[in-house]
Amino acid sequence: MAPIKGGFVRLSVSVCLAAMLAGGAAHAASNQVQRGPEPKWAVQSELMAVPADAAGAVFIRRQDSEIHIDDKGQLLYGGYRIRILHSNALQIGNLSVGWNPAAGSPVVHVIKIHRDGEVIDVLQKASFEVLRREDQLEAAMLEGTLTAVLRVPDLRVGDELEFGATIRVSDPTLGKDDAGMLLLGAEPAPGRYHLRLSWEERNKPAIKMTPDMAAAAQQSTNAVDYRFDNPAALTPPKDAPPRYMLQRMAEYSSFGDWQALSRRFAPLFAGASKLAANSPLKREAARMASAHASPLDRANAALKLVQQDVRYIYVGLNGGNLTPATAEETWQRRYGDCKGKTALLLALLGELGIEAEAVLVNSSGADDGLDERLPSPRVFDHVLVRARIDGKLYWLDGTLPPVVPAGAEPALPFQWVLPLTGQGSTLERLAWKPAQRPDEVTLFEIDARAGFDQPARITNTTIKRGIEGLQQEVQFSALTPAQILNAFRQNAIGDTWQTIDEVKWRYDQKAQASVLTIVGTGTLDWDDQGGGSKGMALPGGGFNPPEKRVRAAEQDQDLPFYSKPDFDCRVTTVRLPSTTKPQQWSHKDDIDTRIFGRTYYRAFDVRDGALRMVRGLRVEQKEVDAASARRDNARIAKFDNSMAWITYDPSGANEDSQATRPVPATYEIDWTADNVPCRISAGE
Repeated sequence: MAPIKGGFVRLSVSVCLAAMLAGGAAHAASNQVQRGPEPKWAVQSELMAVPADAAGAVFIRRQDSEIHIDDKGQLLYGGYRIRILHSNALQIGNLSVGWNPAAGSPVVHVIKIHRDGEVIDVLQKASFEVLRREDQLEAAMLEGTLTAVLRVPDLRVGDELEFGATIRVSDPTLGKDDAGMLLLGAEPAPGRYHLRLSWEERNKPAIKMTPDMAAAAQQSTNAVDYRFDNPAALTPPKDAPPRYMLQRMAEYSSFGDWQALSRRFAPLFAGASKLAANSPLKREAARMASAHASPLDRANAALKLVQQDVRYIYVGLNGGNLTPATAEETWQRRYGDCKGKTALLLALLGELGIEAEAVLVNSSGADDGLDERLPSPRVFDHVLVRARIDGKLYWLDGTLPPVVPAGAEPALPFQWVLPLTGQGSTLERLAWKPAQRPDEVTLFEIDARAGFDQPARITNTTIKRGIEGLQQEVQFSALTPAQILNAFRQNAIGDTWQTIDEVKWRYDQKAQASVLTIVGTGTLDWDDQGGGSKGMALPGGGFNPPEKRVRAAEQDQDLPFYSKPDFDCRVTTVRLPSTTKPQQWSHKDDIDTRIFGRTYYRAFDVRDGALRMVRGLRVEQKEVDAASARRDNARIAKFDNSMAWITYDPSGANEDSQATRPVPATYEIDWTADNVPCRISAGE
């Protein structure tokens, strides 16, 4: 599946062992590495003495990571001097500098080796080789970046490598307005670290720090410095919501609020979606209008055209990573990224008289706590369309496969979104509720009517929604039925399957689900329990016991505990051997409980010659407060994590064969429907 990625690439300065990708504003050709002195605003740390018992791969004598804001935008300076203690660290001599030529060339200040009092100037005899590399072509991404590489010769264990460089990272779209962060990694090598944010007098940004950075901050008139000697390793609070994972981070932004950011980007998409009087897109819109009567059908026709007839390629060439290509250009070349596809879709909807707007989102799931962050375009990685049709809001994503229509909810889960409007919009929180339909349903129909000692006919169906279902759609829709069958015969026959006779796949657009069915034969693992009794654990019927929700003593004990939203359903039906009677069969207990915000549900039913089981697991609460978690910790000992055993006793009479509630067989209902019986919440 083509990656669902827009052009809003986040900027962070991360302190690590690798060479800092640095470079700077250049007056010469922007496709070459320049040489020059350190900028006046850069501040170098004093060298830290290497201790006699230094261990590990390297010791950082100094590492300075600095950002400077001027009237043109941002400059990054990276400088370090590192003692190499182990041969595994010699790879830091493979220097690599990447930059966008639209912003200017990198400026390298120094590359030296310090060895036993001798100083070797690497730049006197070596030079960078400049490459045009598109590292993510397979992911349909054209970024236009240049990469310069230099392999430091004759680097040895015991040497100290010194490096310094500056690069301008200003985006042409933003100019002097931008945002970003300084970040010290969770497990830095021993040594001295210095992070600095400085600015020219008229360009002071808003700054927000995590508490650990605020404690280290040294503020002056035009800068703030953060200095760490042998910083301790950080462990994020265990099982806390993602927003608590951010540590040792300082954000900065020149945007006053989220409305200012919305106003900044809205004209870009408004301009890109304007059509010329003779535009062929006007004819496309007229065709849709004549073919479809309702506004929703017209919107879906426009969406399908963008999804199906314009292939996805991320385009970041010439600073285009924030500026959308025009609708006309995207249609003419028939490819585009999320920004180009959004502009094209807005143009078509505008011609159809449908009110719509572009909306910035984070598709990686990293938007928890976004409302507590400073406004920054770098926190978004995707843009899509929200339209108002017949008084209702619909989400349209031109980068998804053409089986995904306009929906009342986005196809992917977002917590916060930023609509782009001329007057400026603030962040909007999208309400969350537990999934009403399972993300995945796994069905096993086992036909054992021929007897215990005979191979069983097995039908296995999986129903997948969300991103996994769309990935299957992209994968399987391009294959013939014969190719799919052959692939499963080659890879699946072995444990469960003796033969695979049929494989059927379809994408159910009404259910928004990928449906894969495999039919074949397999030998059942009946456990001989003596006296003619048999037992078998049904596939997918057990639960792993929940782990205690506890944290180390030094971590905040009052933070909530987080569970990633999920709804999983597994259904197994066994057509019992025809020589047996229902009262000769028994099964494990039903389960219906909630713990740590999750519902665990399992039910059995024996009737009509079949034993039926349904088992569901659904997250009801993403976050559970610490007090509730402590109460649930005490309940774990009583949690039933038994496998879904069914037992046949030829001499027994099962008095508990009457089900507490009826369980449908795999073949009795449509399991792609909205209200499948995969859960009964405790107390309901």
